[in-house]
Amino acid sequence: MAAKLKKGDAVVVIAGKDKGKEGTIQSVDPKSGKAVVEGINIAIRHTRQSQNSQGGKIPKALPIELSNLAFKDANGKPSRVGFKIEDGKKVRFAKTTGDVIDA
Repeated sequence: MAAKLKKGDAVVVIAGKDKGKEGTIQSVDPKSGKAVVEGINIAIRHTRQSQNSQGGKIPKALPIELSNLAFKDANGKPSRVGFKIEDGKKVRFAKTTGDVIDA
């Protein structure tokens, strides 16, 4: 199945503890159906000091289910993503506004 959400997309969390928060996708794992979003689903990881890095409590963004994310359209509202053919090319579009996401 084609990826409806991709790296760099602005998204809104529609379910879970971070509901209503917004961010951009840093990475997507289509096999597990999860994505890492900047500033969303933050957990504190205790790391040991090493030669390369300072130790301590480091906040880290953990993956969140793709089903809990919605694309943020031009109006800043959550939108579903659809596909259509334009000029012989398959493109994604926001269903609320009809705007093409990636030209």
